[in-house]
Amino acid sequence: MKLFQKSELLDQLPTQFFASLVQKVGRVVAEGHDVINLGQGNPDQPTPEHIVRSLQQAVDNPIHHKYSPFRGNDFFKEAIVEFYKREYNVTLDPKTEVAVLFGGKAGLVEIPQCLLNEGDTVLVPDPGYPDYWSGVALAKAQMEYMPLKEVYHFLPNYEDIDESVLDKAKLMFLNYPNNPTGAVATSKFFEETVDLADKHDICVVHDFAYGAIGFEGKRPLSFLQTPGAKEVGIEIYTLSKTYNMAGWRVGFAVGNPSVIEAINLLQDHMYVSIFGAVQEAATTALLESQKCVEELVDLYAKRRDILIKGLQEIGWEVTAPQGSFFAWLKVPEGFTSSEFADKLLDEAHVVVAPGIGFGSHGEGYVRVGLLTSTERLKDAVQRIQKLHIF
Repeated sequence: MKLFQKSELLDQLPTQFFASLVQKVGRVVAEGHDVINLGQGNPDQPTPEHIVRSLQQAVDNPIHHKYSPFRGNDFFKEAIVEFYKREYNVTLDPKTEVAVLFGGKAGLVEIPQCLLNEGDTVLVPDPGYPDYWSGVALAKAQMEYMPLKEVYHFLPNYEDIDESVLDKAKLMFLNYPNNPTGAVATSKFFEETVDLADKHDICVVHDFAYGAIGFEGKRPLSFLQTPGAKEVGIEIYTLSKTYNMAGWRVGFAVGNPSVIEAINLLQDHMYVSIFGAVQEAATTALLESQKCVEELVDLYAKRRDILIKGLQEIGWEVTAPQGSFFAWLKVPEGFTSSEFADKLLDEAHVVVAPGIGFGSHGEGYVRVGLLTSTERLKDAVQRIQKLHIF
């Protein structure tokens, strides 16, 4: 069997840190242990029934058995526009300001290839979603990290970024509610972002994957609600989290027309478009009753409160997240994030994601997902308590 060498481009891709975590978890499971996996980001609830029914009915329509329009069906793009107007009072043009995506991840990885040339500079959050790095590597661009520190509520402090770096930067990734920290953005922060981007000609890409998930009655802000935001950037939204449609692979980008056109142009050469029946079901999700979203957020809030209260009661000093379905927890003294995650896995059979996997400023923390039942969360707390670390 001949062995064909990968391209240099593939060799330059970052190592998937979490692949090693999956292997470790698989080893413990294979040994017969009952593992509580709080390290994943995969929603555990089913897609709401009315969305599933919409797909089932749409599959029978022979129009969807043909190629979809290259840039998506008009009915889906118009639904996206109506959704943004209803939820955020943001006005969009379905023809020029909406791009249909094969899930949010696709857009996040594509965007550097759309806008950057080899050697260009990208500002990325640290800690942050690792797939930002993948898109930058594919574009052969260079990353400059924006530390997310607790003292600044896990928002980048733009005053700490050297002016020469800002002058070179062409692209900036932001993500609020934030993965992994659970932080949310303020209107003041987004206003500062628009001013900075306008001054330095930086395109802002706001990853709004957890846009529906805010706690204590506080609704997460869309970047596009900020005056001038559409002039300097786009927002990427996925139905994966809001509607438990992670496996359906459907999302969209909205905002600056020149960026939307670049995304569409790249995708013209890569895909036709998402299966039309999936677009119909996604339209149903966006336009019909949002009670399922309210119930989902209430469920995550209940899980958050049970987890945080339980951990505090056993002596772990932790802070509740403001948004997303993740909690960002400080590692006890004497451990690195990887050492602590390994201890929980090996001795308590509880999986958490070590913060170092999200960037150097993630060291000292672990990420915990709220993606299992309250009973399993309580069990995880009890298992951790028995380690007598706190």
